[in-house]
Amino acid sequence: MTSPFYSGYRFPSDIIQRAIWLYLRFTLSYRDAEELLAERGVEVSYETIRRWVLTFGPVIAHQLRTRRPKPHSRWHLDEMFVRIGGKQMYLWRAVDAEGEVLEVLVQAKRDKRAALKLIRKLLKKHGTAPTEWVTDKCPAYGAALRGLKIQRAVHTQAKRANNRAESSHVPVRRREWKLQGFKSPGSAQRFLTMHAAIYNTFTVPRHLTTARTHRLLRAEAFATWREAAGIVA
Repeated sequence: MTSPFYSGYRFPSDIIQRAIWLYLRFTLSYRDAEELLAERGVEVSYETIRRWVLTFGPVIAHQLRTRRPKPHSRWHLDEMFVRIGGKQMYLWRAVDAEGEVLEVLVQAKRDKRAALKLIRKLLKKHGTAPTEWVTDKCPAYGAALRGLKIQRAVHTQAKRANNRAESSHVPVRRREWKLQGFKSPGSAQRFLTMHAAIYNTFTVPRHLTTARTHRLLRAEAFATWREAAGIVA
């Protein structure tokens, strides 16, 4: 039975969900997703897939985020520059010690005010503060944390301590290259928020688990996806 969430659409919900999953899960363009579906006998245009992603993607991403467990108590903060519409901007990111993406925020500056905005959004979103903040030596982080005066939270800035956050930029760089750059701050924020939710759900450190455990975690991720994608608006 098709969920009312997808009522009024010519294609069944499982095809819509598959198209959205392909685009957000893998480093594909809309045309790549169109061709993969065509090979399976589904004739749908890349523009239709784009509209599906923009319409249903944010809702599914929200549902996935609500199903995630409580993050690790050590949070890593970092920023990377991105060129959007010919202008250099900064993507601020927060991940926990296990690689879970906690927040992404596109901002124009790399200063105390921008760092403060990221930290406040993190605290409001998760309703708790970590026991340790890990950052690079950018002075904006220290100034922002001193301004908030968060109790019992250690601020670590040791060399290579923030490799976890820096490594998490790699999937974003791949998508940025595939998309040939982000077109606007709003579209970049929207896409990266959706991408983070899918990344958190399906990325499992395979080298740290047995094949059996990996299959079980993958099956659990698919079940979570189907549950989130099949919700009723």
